[in-house]
Amino acid sequence: MAKLVINETKSKGTIVPEIYGHFSEHLGRCIYEGLYVGEDSDIPNVKGMRKDVVDALKEIKVPVLRWPGGCFADEYHWKDGIGEKSKRKKMVNTHWGGVTEDNSFGTHEFMELCSQIGCKTYVNGNLGSGTVQEMSEWVEYMTFEGESPMSNLRKANGSEKSWKVDYFGVGNENWGCGGNMTPEYYANEYRRYQTYVRQYDPDKPITKVACGANVDDYNWTEKVMETCFRSSPEHLHGHMDMISLHYYTLPEGWEPKVSATEFDEELYYKTLNQAYHMDELVSRHTAIMDKYDPDKKIGLSVDEWGTWFRVEPGTNPGFLYQQNTVRDALVAGISLNIFNKHCDRVKMACIAQMVNVLQSVVLTDGDKMLRTPTYHVFHMYRHHQGAELLDSSLSGVSVIGEGKCEVPEITESVSCKDNVITITVNNLSMTESKTLDVVLTEDKDYEVIEASMVGGSDPHGYNTFDDPDNVTEVAFNGCKKISGNKLCLTLPAASVVEIRLKA
Repeated sequence: MAKLVINETKSKGTIVPEIYGHFSEHLGRCIYEGLYVGEDSDIPNVKGMRKDVVDALKEIKVPVLRWPGGCFADEYHWKDGIGEKSKRKKMVNTHWGGVTEDNSFGTHEFMELCSQIGCKTYVNGNLGSGTVQEMSEWVEYMTFEGESPMSNLRKANGSEKSWKVDYFGVGNENWGCGGNMTPEYYANEYRRYQTYVRQYDPDKPITKVACGANVDDYNWTEKVMETCFRSSPEHLHGHMDMISLHYYTLPEGWEPKVSATEFDEELYYKTLNQAYHMDELVSRHTAIMDKYDPDKKIGLSVDEWGTWFRVEPGTNPGFLYQQNTVRDALVAGISLNIFNKHCDRVKMACIAQMVNVLQSVVLTDGDKMLRTPTYHVFHMYRHHQGAELLDSSLSGVSVIGEGKCEVPEITESVSCKDNVITITVNNLSMTESKTLDVVLTEDKDYEVIEASMVGGSDPHGYNTFDDPDNVTEVAFNGCKKISGNKLCLTLPAASVVEIRLKA
């Protein structure tokens, strides 16, 4: 019998809200049609931002949004995206579909979008093909309030007040599309570029994010940490505040043969196995960071993660548009539980991507919009944001799947905020329900104040524009109270479950 023991008296750190972050790139229909339709669109909008999408994103309490990429950031020149829209430069988006980018969505529009959502800003600078001066002037343009060439230019473009840039990425994927650099070369470039990411307002600090590893490139983490941290630890916040990690769940590799809705039992478990691999990646990169930064002052930002399948039939291969099933919801549940469990080091994570690209939380088609199964997981898990991670442990959990498809049948994380305990549990079995005994160490009488679930039937289930609520968040009825501090959960197959308790 599987058992979950929760020590509600032992906190293991704070789950920062930014773990529930999102990523938006100039890729396919993420920005244009997904988030931004323009002020003259017949689709209801506020200053060009789709009202239905913004309202949906506010419901899941999006804490931070990363922009403009991704690989797009590696050739993005920010001055092309400011000023009168009819005069903005056009470019070819060579990374994603070869389409024309008219730059009608730029810095001002991004800041407006984040203001409407109510989230923090994460801007990714161009170290790959950009100059130190270009990056420095962008930071000045966005954040300097006083008299200066860039501040005056911003004011002339309609924004009298400067903005708050919460996070600034100094480069993106510089081991690949960001310049094919070695870690030693990038680390020295990082040190040079970040020098000119000025902190103009001490009351509005910018958190600097260094480009971290691709998947299991532990040497990259080692060399960047050695060059950017150990060489000058007394100037920690002058060099690096966070380092990133990118990892996608690719059950068929980089050339997938089937779309998101087409999978058999073997591919189902292989997908979940790859998602669960995130735990090993975070643990091993954290161990390297601990050598240089045992006090964990530098955060790990998993700012690109999610599933990657073949695009939906009939769509542009460069647009990365894919459906989203209950299997994706389970990947989200597994990943978010892992990030919660590593909240002592993971200080941000951004699912890729927000709308219409890869593992989206929202899909659009003209004036239609739907919430994906992944969206509903984020909605349930929002209660973890800003909560204290509680000590919890599973026993009696079997391994299911075979070989490279093995996964534990159950994963979980537990937190507490405002005296309410939130338990999130995933049953990864494709076909069988699982029983889980839950025991809290305090001898108190706990009341179940909320119980909800995503999935629990066919893992192939997904939402369409004709049936947008086929998979949604529903009441979970498999919770039986045994005594004041003991519960018995019957978890349906392929389900993500949330239980909230209060003494």
